[in-house]
Amino acid sequence: MKGMKILFPVIFFSILLTGCGLFGDTQYEGDFSYEVQDFSYINQDGETVSLDDLKGSFWVADMVFTNCNTVCPPMTANMARLQKLLKEEGLNEVRLVSFSVDPEVDTPENLKAFGDKFGVDYSNWDFLTGYTMEDIEKFALKSFKSLVDKPEGQDQVNHAVSFFIVTPDGYAIKRYNGTQAQQMEQIVEDLKGYLK
Repeated sequence: MKGMKILFPVIFFSILLTGCGLFGDTQYEGDFSYEVQDFSYINQDGETVSLDDLKGSFWVADMVFTNCNTVCPPMTANMARLQKLLKEEGLNEVRLVSFSVDPEVDTPENLKAFGDKFGVDYSNWDFLTGYTMEDIEKFALKSFKSLVDKPEGQDQVNHAVSFFIVTPDGYAIKRYNGTQAQQMEQIVEDLKGYLK
């Protein structure tokens, strides 16, 4: 186990450094270009949401979990703020997607109850689950170059606090600190630039 703890960061940073130098086929300029891996997950209403469903629209992604006692509540409050700002700017075509990093605990019902606490409008925001812990660890690393780790015997999950802009062709191209409220205005400005 100790060897894995040493090996995992080495592999992670090797992938990260490799990924930084590779730019995909997206037509949009960003700070990087990470191809989001194909997925088909379940949202808070028990409906299937896939990468294909999101293609053709810009979307903003993050990773949270309902039992989080640190960063997830402010991140979700900021995503709700972002949703409001997008509506005020008439950017109704932008989707929001929150991937659970604790899928064994986060049932659709738990995700819905969590979202309700923040006054979420589910018309363009999906909270996703319906996969294994191993699945989300691999998905986060490959799609967003982000580490997800739930230490054995713990109820908290280590994960990135980033919000990512994902292009209509499925590439993550920009990263923002999801715990900082002022970053929401920057996301809106950047999306307006892409959508004009």
